[in-house]
Amino acid sequence: IGPELRELLGVLRTQELLAARRVDGGKQFFTRANDFGYSKHPDETLRLWDKEVVLGDVVHLIRQFKPDVIVNRFDHRTPGSTHGHHTSSAILSVEAFDLAGDPKAYSDQLGKLEPWNPKRLFFNTSWWFYGSQENFEKADKSRLIELNTGVYYPALGMSNNEIASIASSQHLCQGFGRLTSRGEEQEYIELLKGDMPTKDPSNLFEGIDTSWSRVEGGEAIGEILYRVEENFNFKDPSTHINDLLTAYNLLIKIKDEHWKKIKTEELKDLIVSVAGLYLEASSESAYSNPDNVENVNVEAINRSDTSIILKSISLGENTSLEPGQVLRNNIRKIYDLRLEVPANMSYSGPYWLRQKGSLGMYKIDDFALVGKPETPPAFTARFTLEIEGVTLNINRPLIHRYSRPDKGELYSPFNILPAASASIPDKVLIFADAAPKEISVAVKALKDNVQGNLSLNIPDGWMADRQQIPVRLDKDGEEKIFRFVITPPANESEGIIAPVLTINNETLSKELITIAYDHIPTQTVLLPSETKVVRLDIKKTGQNIGYIMGAGDDIPQSLEQIGYTVHTISPEDIQKGSLSPFDAIVVGIRAYNVVDDMRFKQDALLDYVKEGGNLIVQYNTSGRSGLKFDNLAPYPIHVSRDRVTDESTPVRILDPEHPLMTFPNTITEKDFDGWIQERGLYFPDQWDDAFTPVLAMADQDETEKEGSLLIASYGKGTYIYTGLSFFRELPAGVSGAFKLFANMLSQNKAKVQNQTPVKGK
Repeated sequence: IGPELRELLGVLRTQELLAARRVDGGKQFFTRANDFGYSKHPDETLRLWDKEVVLGDVVHLIRQFKPDVIVNRFDHRTPGSTHGHHTSSAILSVEAFDLAGDPKAYSDQLGKLEPWNPKRLFFNTSWWFYGSQENFEKADKSRLIELNTGVYYPALGMSNNEIASIASSQHLCQGFGRLTSRGEEQEYIELLKGDMPTKDPSNLFEGIDTSWSRVEGGEAIGEILYRVEENFNFKDPSTHINDLLTAYNLLIKIKDEHWKKIKTEELKDLIVSVAGLYLEASSESAYSNPDNVENVNVEAINRSDTSIILKSISLGENTSLEPGQVLRNNIRKIYDLRLEVPANMSYSGPYWLRQKGSLGMYKIDDFALVGKPETPPAFTARFTLEIEGVTLNINRPLIHRYSRPDKGELYSPFNILPAASASIPDKVLIFADAAPKEISVAVKALKDNVQGNLSLNIPDGWMADRQQIPVRLDKDGEEKIFRFVITPPANESEGIIAPVLTINNETLSKELITIAYDHIPTQTVLLPSETKVVRLDIKKTGQNIGYIMGAGDDIPQSLEQIGYTVHTISPEDIQKGSLSPFDAIVVGIRAYNVVDDMRFKQDALLDYVKEGGNLIVQYNTSGRSGLKFDNLAPYPIHVSRDRVTDESTPVRILDPEHPLMTFPNTITEKDFDGWIQERGLYFPDQWDDAFTPVLAMADQDETEKEGSLLIASYGKGTYIYTGLSFFRELPAGVSGAFKLFANMLSQNKAKVQNQTPVKGK
């Protein structure tokens, strides 16, 4: 749904999870594990995740949340059958189920926490895990519980499956938007640990006391709350205030700190709701800076006849209000506060991105934050109220409220940001030779009257035309472009260029990134402002490249950086003979999956090859949403689900003398160093003898795969099919990937040079 990748995609997915939880009411927790990309096997996943640390996080969260029942979404007994992250989550859950109650396990957690023994562990299975409906019907179901998840709730006007559909549709960046469903729907859960419910098999909590009686001193509280529930006054809920306050006074006296903490917050929310009480603290601006003053608007309104006195409002170090502000029925009170932001205030942003982690793990120094789905708000307003003589403290995060004519009322978190940010728009800069390049640095003011200097940290051997540039921006939000001329070294080299702002003796080296979508709160992220620079010693032939975009990638921009002229071609514009001006045509990733017109233009593409063209087709998926037709290549080819996920696995060149490995650049095993995330995916596993496989590779403990790069002559031209992840490697500035892609683009020139066809063996 947008450009977010890697860490930024993680921020987006986190907020989509929270959006789903706002629909279904669940609580979301996280470990320090990083979603590092597709993993075939949990052994790899748990090695990169640092299993003992992540397992400790799961144990900690079980001890903190104290669940009675745990349900796994994936099967821990089938490693290698699905995403390694999924299987790992189940493996960790099974182990943590036992460890959470063991005082010898992760004993450093004990003190604030205590051991906890969940009663039952289930696995949410289905026929899919058995391979077919027929296999599932024949399977032993003695340890399975059948549940009707399509239950309808009249009070909500919705059923479970409707709620689930709406929650699922919050995961837009994963393409999980879906139609709602209604009616009976069967789910099965398999008992893994604990005892099987017998009296009522559909009751997962059979034999577990989930009433107030489980808490010492809780029976009296339960009697009050059950009475309120049974006799609830929907016309005037405020009539229950006194009963709820009585329950609150009993609740704050119980000894069980776990349930006291949870239930006091829930009960305060209930009291506020039935009183029609609205409390809000909204900043004048969306953000401020350390050592600054921000205007805050506070609103309080009581929409009932309940006696409510607003005694004070605390925000940061400030406490405001004259004593005894009576909140009368439906009379809005507005207060203006001034918030002093401390000079040492930390900047806002996801806490797990404040420090550089590893491939598989985030680094978080403050263990108190581990498990939290997002960073606590920069400031919290505390409203001290006296409701019918009982004092309650109600907290509200400081937010920014605003409106747009096309959207209406909107809310965003209030953030603390630096005085300015600097960024280089291009995150990878390729120097195909030793010629200097001018680069642009965008500087954005995040307050009024920003003055300072802009400099660049550059790698050894690289040169900038000046040490620093004076910067002045008068208005908050103003942005200016500053330019440096960078000269690369004579030989191949790569490194990082980082813009640095010096303002009032403070060094600022972060880039401000905003993630804004309608279905999540706007996210503000500060990441190290860095651009990778790569000096290539690369040769290329040909100039004009046609690119047919598929699911979307940044390869055209990467090719332009090394001097190619790239023309984006719309499939509907392809006609017989219209492609002849191009030295090569490249088909983007998954084009044959997502672009319907490709099936009607394939003959024209193959005619282009037959008449002497060079066609390069990148990976397409197979499976349920696979290819829309069979005529993918001029000769038979079968696209499988084979992939190599270890980006560092050795690559064997099958024929080092093949033109694809020698012209115009010599390709060696070293050119496969520094690749990111994976080697490639959806390799063909069968092909006609007209194709020549060029490379071989395999993940650990797997058979070698030769389908990552196939080449064949067709008529006067060349057809290449590749599942190599160029869509990741070129935008990341991987030098060897650039050389190999340049060779692919040059294959028809190789034919002319050698006067011999490039053909299969």
